[in-house]
Amino acid sequence: MKGTIFVELVKMAEGAFGEDVVDDVLDKADLDNGGAFTTVGNYPCSELVKIVVAFSEHSGLSPEVLQKMFGHWMLTHFVENYPEFFNSKADAFSLLESIEGEIHVEVRKLYPDAELPTFETERKDATHLNMTYESPRPLSAFCHGMIEAALEYFDQTGEITSQADPVNAQVTNFAITLAE
Repeated sequence: MKGTIFVELVKMAEGAFGEDVVDDVLDKADLDNGGAFTTVGNYPCSELVKIVVAFSEHSGLSPEVLQKMFGHWMLTHFVENYPEFFNSKADAFSLLESIEGEIHVEVRKLYPDAELPTFETERKDATHLNMTYESPRPLSAFCHGMIEAALEYFDQTGEITSQADPVNAQVTNFAITLAE
């Protein structure tokens, strides 16, 4: 995974728990690189999972809750650093529908070695969107948090349900229903 994800996770944790706590938690997490990350580095997802589990143990929050919080954090990071992907969208559904065909295309230009998840969307009608997330990395709660944050960014409310695919463990299906 790209180092920027790790750097942002550490920033989020520093804001939530303080730098001293983050240093202690990272020291105890038994990370291969000792917790030193750069935005340009590449690191295994297993290290990200170790960090989330370590902060879960420290805070008492579940790893899923922390992943959702991080999804919110990252969407804010993306809005601040890549506003062009958001400014041209009218709503959260338009943004979610653009991930695979627009956003990930640009990411691959910048980072040809990036290992990105895939997203398929199907808009049922103006208030219902189904989204399939596929990734070998166990980050569906992170994805859920980003969807929540997208709704908030566009000042929309709705319900998001997720269900792991019963056949393919790498797939999570999201159903997003906007409040009318």
